[in-house]
Amino acid sequence: MKPGVVIVGAGHGAGQAAASLRQFGYEGLITLIGEEDHPPYQRPPLSKAWLAGEADLGDVLYKPAAFWDEYNITVITGCRVASIDRPAKQVVCDDGVQVSYSHLILATGGRARRMNCPGEELSGVHVLRTLDDATALSEAMQAGKKLVIIGGGYVGLEVAATARKRGLDVTVLEAEERVLARVAGADLSDFFEKKHRQQGVEIKTGVMAQAFEGESKLTGVRLQNASMLEADIALVGIGLIPNFELADEAGLACDNGIVVNELCRTDDPAIYAIGDVTRHPNAIYGRSLRLESVHNALEQAKTAAGAIMAREKPYNQVPWFWSDQYDIKLQIAGLSAGYDETLVRGDMDANSFAVFYFKGGVLIACDAVNAPAEYMAARMMIAKGARLDRDMLADIKVPMKEVMAGAMTTR
Repeated sequence: MKPGVVIVGAGHGAGQAAASLRQFGYEGLITLIGEEDHPPYQRPPLSKAWLAGEADLGDVLYKPAAFWDEYNITVITGCRVASIDRPAKQVVCDDGVQVSYSHLILATGGRARRMNCPGEELSGVHVLRTLDDATALSEAMQAGKKLVIIGGGYVGLEVAATARKRGLDVTVLEAEERVLARVAGADLSDFFEKKHRQQGVEIKTGVMAQAFEGESKLTGVRLQNASMLEADIALVGIGLIPNFELADEAGLACDNGIVVNELCRTDDPAIYAIGDVTRHPNAIYGRSLRLESVHNALEQAKTAAGAIMAREKPYNQVPWFWSDQYDIKLQIAGLSAGYDETLVRGDMDANSFAVFYFKGGVLIACDAVNAPAEYMAARMMIAKGARLDRDMLADIKVPMKEVMAGAMTTR
């Protein structure tokens, strides 16, 4: 039997890569190998619908079980790939099983970053990355319990919103001077801090957790200033570490992620990488990026599958993300890092507005709250390197189509 495509990882991107290969006419063997005991599933619902008890396994699976059988895709779960034998074109699993490949796609994702502080092993201290993580946290989230969230990023705030709906007492600790400091401007940070406080969430900024206290079960979180917060549950939500060790040990180029080109190909022509673990070029921003987003994983999966099938289409898109908190839908287009000017369009008090970010006069990102027209227009204009008429943009009575028509483009 001829070797086929082996996909290491069984997440969202891995599932899409397998599906795209079949869509593009690939007839050989396709094997997905994942460490978790679940077939490919969606991660975004974990901090929202799954924690809220509003979703079951069928709701979060990427494809129903029958799909993998129908398209003759082998899904191996609960198996860790320990090494890659590049000369032999084989992956070696930790149980000794060897699987040969003609092409290999690495979709190894990332793991939750830990604090590595005293007490982190206590019962009641959680992270949120996998379905099992989300299940354990959901079971612990009983009404009236005290939940302390370390990290005021999107995942931390989404969990805070879900926990308040479930009746928990919630405190968010953020080491920076404002929540979302690493990913958004002060306008958006202030907006979300206000909304969470209105819902009863206590937010402490400029504060660092130092240790978790308790005998065998968590009873409190000790802060750097030696004060103590009572806690029944704690969530460590301080980011993700990309799982590039497998590639690095195999001698592939890595830089806080697996380095790939615009076709998601590594420096080994038989090996591709996709999703959160990749560092890839982006011509729109003129630099290499490592993105943690579903959109990136899905689109890179299609790109890699297409390249394997000689349907080469370079991946070069405007990154986009989203976050749901309470009745607020945030849609993010582009990357705001390095901005030197912002403009707010709309009414923040009415929960309908967009923050536009500029660098050197060019639009680079947009955070749209319950403002889909602004979001969609921003995605298109960022791709074109647009320079906008600020007066038109600031006037909510001027439709976004007119704003776009009046824009000057640099690409």
